[in-house]
Amino acid sequence: MVQVAGAGAAALLALSACSSSSDSSSSPKSDSSSSSSSSAEKLSGTVTVFAAASLKESFTTLGQEFEKQHPGTKVTFNFGGSDTLAASITGGAPADVFAAASPKTMAIVTDKQDAAGTPATFVRNQLEIATLPGNPDKVASLKDLTKSGLKVVLCDKTVPCGAAAQKALEASNLKLTPVSYEQDVKSALTKVELKEADAAVVYKTDVKAAGDKVEGVEFPESAKAVSDYPIVLLKDAPNAEAAKAFIALVQSAEGSKVLTEAGFLQP
Repeated sequence: MVQVAGAGAAALLALSACSSSSDSSSSPKSDSSSSSSSSAEKLSGTVTVFAAASLKESFTTLGQEFEKQHPGTKVTFNFGGSDTLAASITGGAPADVFAAASPKTMAIVTDKQDAAGTPATFVRNQLEIATLPGNPDKVASLKDLTKSGLKVVLCDKTVPCGAAAQKALEASNLKLTPVSYEQDVKSALTKVELKEADAAVVYKTDVKAAGDKVEGVEFPESAKAVSDYPIVLLKDAPNAEAAKAFIALVQSAEGSKVLTEAGFLQP
């Protein structure tokens, strides 16, 4: 009887040891996998985004949201005329992402093979006339901007908003000589806000962002000069993984909502 009990106890001990060994060998493997997955999702460092001036308000909001979603990251922006930004990128300026206000200015970067992958259109934008509050000059159409004595500002023809304005004017067979050509859309709008100009042809999003500082006047010809906005990861991006995540946020439902609320059109 003692021998049988001893044998049974030995068997139970062996079984227990075997079970314990099996559990301990599978447990660390699971923990290691989980730790590796968590590490892969962890983003850090600075993401440098070069973006068209008209994206300033919406991209700033998305940058703040990105930093909340990924603690340890920081998004810095360089806003300006798309052509100037493109020239800086091809000239070697360090940046992770480029968001342009037209395919033509994006082509400056892609033609030099400074983009990683194919640019994707994420929003579109339409022109609008910005006048002084209350519209004292009674501007009701694009043609009204040709009135004698009216001080009108346009974006430079090399800038997407300027190229779009020229396209709208040509579609209407109108010729307009502005008091100045500005290097980006925000500069054109500021001229009206400071009452240095009576009107400017800018984007709807800029009129909306200005609030009661200006009054917007829509015109049908703007439908013939809608601007596509492409975005791309840059080839020599210093922080490529975080840059990809920022682009993903811009293209997400959340990003789309922010951009639509700012007045952008979906592609």
